[in-house]
Amino acid sequence: MNNPSETPIHVHPITRVVNDINRIFFDMGFTLTDGPEVETEYYNFDALNVPKDHPARDMQDTFWLKGGKHDAGVKNFLMRTHTSPVQIRFMEKHQPPFRIICPGRVFRNEATDARHEALFHQVEGLYVGKDVSLASLKSVLNKFFDAFFEKDVDIRFRPSYFPFVEPGVEIDVSCFKCNGEGNCAVCGGGGWLEVMGAGMVHPKVLNGVGINPNEWRGFAFGVGIDRLAMLKYGIDDIRLFYSGDLRLVNQF
Repeated sequence: MNNPSETPIHVHPITRVVNDINRIFFDMGFTLTDGPEVETEYYNFDALNVPKDHPARDMQDTFWLKGGKHDAGVKNFLMRTHTSPVQIRFMEKHQPPFRIICPGRVFRNEATDARHEALFHQVEGLYVGKDVSLASLKSVLNKFFDAFFEKDVDIRFRPSYFPFVEPGVEIDVSCFKCNGEGNCAVCGGGGWLEVMGAGMVHPKVLNGVGINPNEWRGFAFGVGIDRLAMLKYGIDDIRLFYSGDLRLVNQF
């Protein structure tokens, strides 16, 4: 029988990636914050400028819970679909400038396959200050991805739409396997990998938490932790993270 002191310790790849993300952003001056996984409709959607008729509110995308009483009356409760509510809760209680990250579990009511799970992990970042711009966002993300993939990578912005940012962008990174040459299976020959959504915090969101958008500006970004782990470690099925199969964990 093995001596317990001689048994190797294995860290789950999701935990490993979360630790890497925290360390990298801590080095850039970000602090860690978190919030509840059971959220209200207000924090998950309304405070983030998500329209009442937005598809994300549908039963097909959201796990809705039975309503309950709150100070202001009846609230609609749900399992958070992103970690953005943490940003709202933080901004309600703090005055800028600040820079935070909020990793955690999120929940989507969708069919599972090799790339989708009903439960997965996400990290979002928020930076609010006086002279914050898309150039600031690009600089921060360049430093993050260089450190995370342990090599120089390029990033590019593509216009996109998210209700809580304006303008919104999709972030691509040059493929870290083929160095952007487009000759590998990871990037599918395109040379770029789509990794996250981001943008400048919408003025309505800042107004809603009592921050003057004429005085302060901010950027926000969100990325799937599971997606980063799959890319970094060459794992092709997200379901492996939650299978409990020690053959995966024992590789780390």
